[in-house]
Amino acid sequence: MSQIARRTFHDLRAALLARRELALLDVREEDPFAQAHPLFAANLPLSKLELEVYARVPRRDTPVTVYDDGEGLAEVAAQRLLALGYSDVAVLDGGLGGWRAAGGELFKDVNVPSKAFGELVEAERHTPSLAAEEVQALLDAKADVVVLDARRFDEYQTMSIPGGISVPGAELVLRVAELAPSPATRVIVNCAGRTRSIIGTQSLVNAGIANPVSALRNGTIGWTLAGQQLEHGQARRFGEVSAATRAAAAQRARGVADRARVARIDLAGLRQWQAEGARTTYLFDVRTPEEYEAGHLPGSRSTPGGQLVQETDHVASVRGARLVLLDDDGVRANMSASWLAQMGWEVAVLDGLSAADFSERGAWSAPLPQQPQAETITPQTLAEWLREPEPGTRVLDFTASANYVKRHIPGAVWALRSQLKEALAQLGTAERYVLTCGSSLLARFAVPEVQALSGKPVFLLEGGTAAWVAAGLPTEEGESLLAAPRIDRYRRPYEGTDNPREAMQGYLDWEFGLVEQLGRDGTHGFFVI
Repeated sequence: MSQIARRTFHDLRAALLARRELALLDVREEDPFAQAHPLFAANLPLSKLELEVYARVPRRDTPVTVYDDGEGLAEVAAQRLLALGYSDVAVLDGGLGGWRAAGGELFKDVNVPSKAFGELVEAERHTPSLAAEEVQALLDAKADVVVLDARRFDEYQTMSIPGGISVPGAELVLRVAELAPSPATRVIVNCAGRTRSIIGTQSLVNAGIANPVSALRNGTIGWTLAGQQLEHGQARRFGEVSAATRAAAAQRARGVADRARVARIDLAGLRQWQAEGARTTYLFDVRTPEEYEAGHLPGSRSTPGGQLVQETDHVASVRGARLVLLDDDGVRANMSASWLAQMGWEVAVLDGLSAADFSERGAWSAPLPQQPQAETITPQTLAEWLREPEPGTRVLDFTASANYVKRHIPGAVWALRSQLKEALAQLGTAERYVLTCGSSLLARFAVPEVQALSGKPVFLLEGGTAAWVAAGLPTEEGESLLAAPRIDRYRRPYEGTDNPREAMQGYLDWEFGLVEQLGRDGTHGFFVI
């Protein structure tokens, strides 16, 4: 392992400033990542590296740098990446501590580039906003107002502003004319915190809609801190739009994209870009997931535009890469591209597509490396083993901890692949192990590791916990048996309904400081039209 190359903070800073391609991967779990990381670090935990890396870092000779904070994960990740075919892999010299010691700026939370950019937009454009109390007064007065929720539909369902309608960010410019047909109607855009409401509001302003537009200042967090009641379990969504509305929105969106210097490309140009071995080109379909599944361009990935702008690092983990966006209306791709261009990406919209080009159906599937061999058993066989009078079977569940808490096989132990050695030592020996997760895909990659560490027979549950449930077998819930701390997901202060007020206020205070942090970091390359 000592043969792995090293890259320094200064190497990476120089590459960022020169806009050269690089992938800086934090291979810790999400919670420690969220406590401190460089601005353009992408979180790709060692525990699920094989499931995500080929999609997120598609070119195998991309300069990849991995780091941890002294946990010993980075060297393992580097070796694993080399085994997966990556040829330019290095470990960050000194890890996170080395970055800090060299004077590198560290950021908290997740999706920080997008959130910091949102704050910069508001600071420079003075994006209009209303306090929660002001919006409540408008609603109470039955004023001519419509509230549009720019988050994912599932987030909207968890909690929403009374009367709010789910319109994820990239859909706003396309749909607003149908939802607020009178130019006198005040349009209020909200999210959970600040970023998506700022970007959504400014999208409508940039597109030049006639309506007065405001962000709900501080989103559902601000609403809660004001002592006001949220709705839960709502299902109000946007409807279809007319051809005239679509055409007018497309014209507006194209104008915004042109101002942001978004490039144009056709299918022939796309193929040429994709054939260039020295650059990474991502191809994203920014329509709704339902539209994507009904028919899409082969080779494209479903990434609804609002979430793409919010979570670019989750899908495009190579900073300096090229992004190509597509839709079938000329609105959503142009609006999303306008923001990504301002965030320093080289981005183009794919023009000239016909209905025949959207020939592939179904959900997107991530490209995967060769999967390890494993001896599989059925849920029925596992159930029989677990009923044996002499318990010798240990079930290890590698799903997300939230999924485990919601539902798992009785007696199953939740484990993290990155902490397997510690987990097995903690649990003591078993006669045999059965591995599962939601589908058993991630669990399959853990089979050889458990075999090597335990020296015992290891089996894979065919179809995973989903197959166990489908077979009508019993489950249990709760934190029954945890062999690792639940660090696989950072608890976002803006999600859910039971967050402490202090955490919510602390999150807002942190967002307010992001512009200053961007200035200290100096590598962002953002501009605002």
